Amino acid sequence: MKLNGAVALITGASSGIGKETARMLAAKGAKTIIVSRNAEKLDAVASAIGAMAIAADVAETSDVERIFRTVTEKFGRLDILINNAGIGLGWAELTEVSLESMQKVYSVNVFGAMMMGQGAARMFKQQRSGNIINIGSTASLKGYAKGTVYSSSKFALRGMTQCWQDELRPFNVRVTQMNPSEVTTAFGSADGMERAEKANRLRSTEIAHQICAMLEMDDRGFIPEVTVWATNPWD
Repeated sequence: MKLNGAVALITGASSGIGKETARMLAAKGAKTIIVSRNAEKLDAVASAIGAMAIAADVAETSDVERIFRTVTEKFGRLDILINNAGIGLGWAELTEVSLESMQKVYSVNVFGAMMMGQGAARMFKQQRSGNIINIGSTASLKGYAKGTVYSSSKFALRGMTQCWQDELRPFNVRVTQMNPSEVTTAFGSADGMERAEKANRLRSTEIAHQICAMLEMDDRGFIPEVTVWATNPWD
């Protein structure tokens, strides 16, 4: 697809992968809408990259409805949804996992992603075109000790991605899951601050480049799933 003039909606875009993806899409001429709960950080990013900001929580039904209402009123269409909003907490052995932490993570990583995908799919089916990219994780490929909460949420996202692929292909809608390994972002940091880059770890830039490349493929083809690993994270 041509990114110049496309309408792109990115959640979790006040920092990290979402922010860098929004920056790249805007630089390529996309009409970019960014979403985050942190209005102050979101407005700063929007101003810096020339995007439209919508402060909202994807785990809240009313907020999701407001997001799509705003997009429809402003642009009349949508071409790209990047389902990037996600949280990580509750890393604990099974015997110590709390229901509260699991519900909180699922409310964003699974239920929020589903509601955003649902809103986009309604528009895409009418248009008979569209793109959804779900930002998963290598944690969706293999479970690990103390990963009951987070890893299972990303397994659920991967399952939804595969369901949406089968449902939406007849409407010319492409659905992809992007699985980054560890990226030096603010994800998981208690203070919400971006972590310093490391030479042997992935940056948001690598993931954003791959997202743009997948979108720019001619519409006759799509990539179901991509995993990006750091080449040598142990060095």
